[in-house]
Amino acid sequence: MFVKRDINDAKQREETEPNINATTPRDAAIPDAADIGGASDKPMETNIKATEKTTFGKDFQDLEEKFVAKTGIPSWGLVAILIAVGIIVLGVCFCCIRRCCRKRRSKDGKKGLKGAVDLKSVQLLGSTYKDKVQPDMEELTDNAEEPDEAESKQSEVKLGKLQYKLEYDFNSNSLAVTVIQAEELPALDMGGTSDPYVKVYLLPDKKKKFETKVHRKTLNPVFNETFTFKSVPYADAMNKTLVFAIFDFDRFSKHDQIGEVKVPLCQIDLAQTIEEWRELQSVEGEGGQDNKLGDICFSLRYVPTAGKLTVVILEAKNLKKMDVGGLSDPYVKIALMQNGKRLKKKKTSIKKCTLNPYYNESFTFEVPFEQIQKVQLVVTVVDYDRIGTSEPIGKVVLGYNASGTELRHWSDMLASPRRPIAQWHTLKDPEDGDKKD
Repeated sequence: MFVKRDINDAKQREETEPNINATTPRDAAIPDAADIGGASDKPMETNIKATEKTTFGKDFQDLEEKFVAKTGIPSWGLVAILIAVGIIVLGVCFCCIRRCCRKRRSKDGKKGLKGAVDLKSVQLLGSTYKDKVQPDMEELTDNAEEPDEAESKQSEVKLGKLQYKLEYDFNSNSLAVTVIQAEELPALDMGGTSDPYVKVYLLPDKKKKFETKVHRKTLNPVFNETFTFKSVPYADAMNKTLVFAIFDFDRFSKHDQIGEVKVPLCQIDLAQTIEEWRELQSVEGEGGQDNKLGDICFSLRYVPTAGKLTVVILEAKNLKKMDVGGLSDPYVKIALMQNGKRLKKKKTSIKKCTLNPYYNESFTFEVPFEQIQKVQLVVTVVDYDRIGTSEPIGKVVLGYNASGTELRHWSDMLASPRRPIAQWHTLKDPEDGDKKD
């Protein structure tokens, strides 16, 4: 009896009194008194972090196991895929950053160039251009391929060839020059032909010039004309050069030169009769393209009853390059002169950046009939310069004391009153007194 009673009392005591030794989840999370009264809280924080890491590791491990189960890719394959994706992303980002830096750098460079261009650099461009370009040109010529022999021969004979004969008479000190024929001349007219004729003269004097007849619409003219240069001693002949210049005749514009043949007399034996063919060469040197100032076309019209001289400046072509950029800003100045004094002066408009300006501008001067044979008309082509002094390119002088084509144009104007007479003229070197505008 007493034993059973003691057992029942013990059970009641267990049910009513809490068990100090038992622990609940809440009790496990609560530190004991010894921990609370400790010197530091670090053990508690460490336990929390460790718990979070283990939780994250378990989640990642679970996610990895699910991915492996679904795809069948092993864990090391998953790691390799992640690394490859990361490398690709980094590469794309690097390329984008590099491209942006290049664009920004190029913009900054362009801004720097715009700011660096000034007037002094433009003025120095002309003097430094040859020094800068010459090495590059030497490299280009060194690396350039040599043309084929067929192409070089074709380029040499493209202007045609000329046959001539020379006979020197030692008794009369005269040189007889016969222009026989020409072959394979280039076609300069629109119809596919040319109207060639030949000028024959001696350099350097050019005192006496001979011209053959014009042969219409042919590329293989036969001239058979003989011209004689008199009073040419043999000693003087050794210092002269015989020139055959072939031109294409044009009634309404300036005659175009096809080519020329130069024969230094010191290189041939004048004691024998010389008859030979020579290839035509392009025009060079004196009187050639290198020293040409350009051509100008204008018309003259004079009305005697009203005493009015009308000059119409039509156009100019192949003007000399005066600017650094290889162009010019030409305008035409017309001056009426008498006894060296300027009576009137007029100007055309300025044509910017061109070597072939077109004007078609008319100017009228009052010149009584009794004074028309006492005046001169000076037509000057000038290159306009905004900063410095405008420089003349070339000029044409017409009037009572003119010569050549200028005198012919003036005479045709007087012979055909009230009619405009147009003609091309080759510009000549301006005098020193005309350099100032």
